Amino acid sequence: MNLLLLSNSSSDAGYLTHALPWLRETLAGAKRAAFIPYAGVTVTWDDYAAKVRAALESLDVEIVSVHETNNPTGLVSDADAVLVGGGNTFHLLRETYRVGLVELVRQRVKDGMPYVGWSAGSNLACPSIMTTNDMPVAQPPTFEAFGLIPFQINPHFTDAHPPGHRGETRRQRLAEFVAANPEMPVAGLPEGTALRVTDGEMELLGASGAVVFDPASPEGRDVSGVDLARELGQAA
Repeated sequence: MNLLLLSNSSSDAGYLTHALPWLRETLAGAKRAAFIPYAGVTVTWDDYAAKVRAALESLDVEIVSVHETNNPTGLVSDADAVLVGGGNTFHLLRETYRVGLVELVRQRVKDGMPYVGWSAGSNLACPSIMTTNDMPVAQPPTFEAFGLIPFQINPHFTDAHPPGHRGETRRQRLAEFVAANPEMPVAGLPEGTALRVTDGEMELLGASGAVVFDPASPEGRDVSGVDLARELGQAA
């Protein structure tokens, strides 16, 4: 498989700008990419697709959103790559099931079609969406997602704890997930990082390390890119 799973899309440099070198490598040779915009809730899918096209214009890849065709499955079947944007993960998964794309995307990617996801799109590459940060504004038929990797991702991972905040920290919430699901490790990806999976090998991209949550370290342990690949095992 050929996966690029980004923690975030926006940076001080602009929308997807920090990821352009990684995107260029992942999408090398692709002429047409199917974009899945369903994580957009307060943004129209037309506007979302236009934003992604503008951001990736330099890659010389035609981007067609699945909402722009009456045959989303046909578009994904014929595309050279699939892009899954960020936003609300619950809404994204519900709509992706609704139009019948979950099994098709899973099979095409396992057969070698490049997959790029950011934020919610990275959550969908996991076995489930249970480690998203999002509010469940929509009810998908199941939490089960594409299952392209054998562990969970928590995008936008942060240790931030604003003064006066009495709610759980991100580490505490992920410790709860590990306690309830001890067989499933989680990789917390800070802003500006990404996972690249190619031919069964996994690489952590970006200047920061990641944080792994599992029964041995329910509160999380900081790991480098090399350690992350070793501790989570082969991703494909």
